[in-house]
Amino acid sequence: MDIRTRVVHGGDHPRDANGAVSVPIYASATFAHPGVGETTGFDYARIENPTRCHLERLVADLEYGVDAVACTTGMAAIACVGELFSPGDHIIHSGDLYGGSIRHFRTVMAKNGVLFDPVDTNDATAIEALVRPATKAIFVETPTNPMMHVTDIAAVAAVARRHGLLLIVDNTFLSPYFQNPLQLGADIVVHSGTKYLGGHNDSLAGYVVTGSQELAERIRAIFGTVGYALGPFDAWLQIRGIKTLALRMEAAQASAMAIAQWLRTQPKVTGVFYAGLPDHPAYAVSARQARGFGSMLSFETDTVETATTLLNRVSTIQYAESLGGVESLITYPYTQTHADVPEDERRARGINERLLRLSVGIEATADLIADLAQALA
Repeated sequence: MDIRTRVVHGGDHPRDANGAVSVPIYASATFAHPGVGETTGFDYARIENPTRCHLERLVADLEYGVDAVACTTGMAAIACVGELFSPGDHIIHSGDLYGGSIRHFRTVMAKNGVLFDPVDTNDATAIEALVRPATKAIFVETPTNPMMHVTDIAAVAAVARRHGLLLIVDNTFLSPYFQNPLQLGADIVVHSGTKYLGGHNDSLAGYVVTGSQELAERIRAIFGTVGYALGPFDAWLQIRGIKTLALRMEAAQASAMAIAQWLRTQPKVTGVFYAGLPDHPAYAVSARQARGFGSMLSFETDTVETATTLLNRVSTIQYAESLGGVESLITYPYTQTHADVPEDERRARGINERLLRLSVGIEATADLIADLAQALA
């Protein structure tokens, strides 16, 4: 079945007895037993809830996974995966990475004795040089936040297989509509469902999708024990958002391409980072492993004043954190998403006071360009 149909009808929801087309919201924390030793399949909502279960089946279907768990946030999903590891374990991760992920690795997980090494995950030799007996996993974000680096997932999967490591891929920026890491050799996929899957900036969610039954069972045990479970109302919002995923991703991508090309013509813009530009270093890799380039881009201005003036002047585009919604949002990574990363590391990665990150929404392309034009004037 085509993904454009699966986002609408996926998840194997049984026909409602009352004929409801929309999945009902089961606002119940607990479920009654038919009798001693009997169950309806639902006992307690920390473990399972009918609305959330439909959502989980849907996301697993979209990612070609064995199972998915729906968590309260994207960071909760990453924390859930983090519980697979023990003190002394070592994880290699993409050097350019969402600041929240870095913060979680270096504070919560490091406190629990897990060790980390950043690396350019496009360099297989550099990855292998970091592998040691304690290494248990490689964590990849692609495209990366905010510099839009792209990793060849299949190549990293080959390294992981050679050394018996888990490959975990954050697929938030492209969503399962454009990219399916499990089919490229990954073991686990994580998403911030707050972003493209929900798509309307109105619900927080996160997902862990597993590619094997063994991993699915381990993640389910952690998920139910710790209590990462997404509530039924947010689960319903996520289901509703996913129904338009295909339309939103296509519309936003078309605008992102046009905006990236336009930005390159602007004298106050000194660099544009978008995987869909043919001269992007990993354009060929993107074209091979994904069905699209997405709608996230970053650009660098000529001065700090230009960057801050633009942030103060935009009106159709909103100056706000987050991404992936129908509204276009512009973010200042230096002081927002990556503020907790040490300054020398930020600058080494290109995250300076002149860098801006743009999440392109579904507004008319001409209106977005006009807004950027007046803000850059």
